[in-house]
Amino acid sequence: MEAEGRLLGLDLGSRRIGVAVTDSGQKVATGVRTLRRARDRGADHVAISALVRDYEAVGVVVGVPWSLSGGTGPAARGVLDEVAELSSTLDVEVATVDERLSTVAASETLRAAGRSARRQREVVDQAAAAVILQSYVDQHRHRG
Repeated sequence: MEAEGRLLGLDLGSRRIGVAVTDSGQKVATGVRTLRRARDRGADHVAISALVRDYEAVGVVVGVPWSLSGGTGPAARGVLDEVAELSSTLDVEVATVDERLSTVAASETLRAAGRSARRQREVVDQAAAAVILQSYVDQHRHRG
């Protein structure tokens, strides 16, 4: 994504959607909220669209849970299908990034910060979204 401004990162889970944003310079990702999934995906996409607008995001980054072998398993296929729907719904570019170990990394970070497993549940999805988004930012930081 070439546009300058904030990016919105998403961890699309089956029950919750973790949300993170970058600063306007696209250097640091921060988890901001967790959305509970609605009964239909269209409502989820309306909520995501509102977040894009509220944060004035210039792009969206979604983590894809590739299998450990790098293949496209059922979870990755489901996310890729939803990314295609989001791409046709949102007015900004939607990119994907490998999220294979983002929840594990987020849990380890939260545990190191002193959060119990019970208290982690409250924020692990947004922390995973921040790991996903930071990974994307770090991969694209040195673009010309």
